[in-house]
Amino acid sequence: MEAKQYQVIIVSPNDPAGKEEKRSSQCVIISPDEMNKFLKTLTIAPLTADSEGYPTRPKIKFNNKPIRVVLDQIMTIEKNRIIKTLGELAPPEIKKLKAVLKETFID
Repeated sequence: MEAKQYQVIIVSPNDPAGKEEKRSSQCVIISPDEMNKFLKTLTIAPLTADSEGYPTRPKIKFNNKPIRVVLDQIMTIEKNRIIKTLGELAPPEIKKLKAVLKETFID
């Protein structure tokens, strides 16, 4: 399966540590396609429906439902942990996500 930046995926659980959950979770791929093509890993951010507003957790819509991207919990996983691809973020949602990533990690 080809993984693409801004795809929403379901990831199988790993050995949890800290605040990670033991169940599978929805995530968005944030690593660029060039990396996704050649590496065995992906950089992802979890999605949540029940998070309070925080600057590093932008609220976006996916499949007409509001969700938050938890950019303060970015992680790298192996591609073999992908269970299913659910779709891709729409361009306006990608723009919101990029703005928060840039503000958080670049500016």
